[in-house]
Amino acid sequence: MLENSDFIALLTTLKMAGLTTIILMLIGTPLAWMMANMTSRFKVILEAIVALPLVLPPTVLGFYLLIAFSPQHLPGQVWQQVTGQQLAFSFSALVIGSIIYSLPFVVQPLQKAFEQLGHDYLEVGATLGAGKLDRFFHIVFPLTKASFITAATLGFAHTIGEFGVVLMIGGNIEGETRVLSIALFDHVEAFNYAKAHTLALSLLVGSVLLLALVYLLNFQKPMSNNGKPAAGKQLW
Repeated sequence: MLENSDFIALLTTLKMAGLTTIILMLIGTPLAWMMANMTSRFKVILEAIVALPLVLPPTVLGFYLLIAFSPQHLPGQVWQQVTGQQLAFSFSALVIGSIIYSLPFVVQPLQKAFEQLGHDYLEVGATLGAGKLDRFFHIVFPLTKASFITAATLGFAHTIGEFGVVLMIGGNIEGETRVLSIALFDHVEAFNYAKAHTLALSLLVGSVLLLALVYLLNFQKPMSNNGKPAAGKQLW
């Protein structure tokens, strides 16, 4: 059973992951659409920037975010002037850091789905008088719905498993920035392996279930007329 402090950490984690996923989908969808339709050389640079968290050590990213969020630097100064609160070591810092760190897990599946979709359906919709938003919500979204679910699931799961970034920019404040991964680390440091095992097993089972959902959605790939998998059914 989870003790009270661990239960609070669970609620904080779910709150952080849920809010981060919603913002990521709102930001990642237009970004993925733009990247899928770019033809300039800048596309390669933009893709590298988006994918950077995949190869950059979390502590490195967390360190530079901590500097940026401090009151001595512009982002932290602006935040403190607008909200009256310090950004570093706050729940807001966790969300912002999580958005940056989990961005490629949302953008990449959506970008691949948009690229596989092509322009034929959109051109047909345009000839029928459908506007850009109508074409997106009535053509693009239904055909790539599985990729939206994949992106949201991967973004949520990756956010829950964060450690290095959230520790660097959020610290370990109960009810504010103490998440499950940090609670697990605390139990290990205290040699309380029984409680650490409970948290670790919970994270393991949750991750397996989320990934199983993703692969289940992508298990059966309907074939298009040209013999290729239909858009929206690829994981990456």
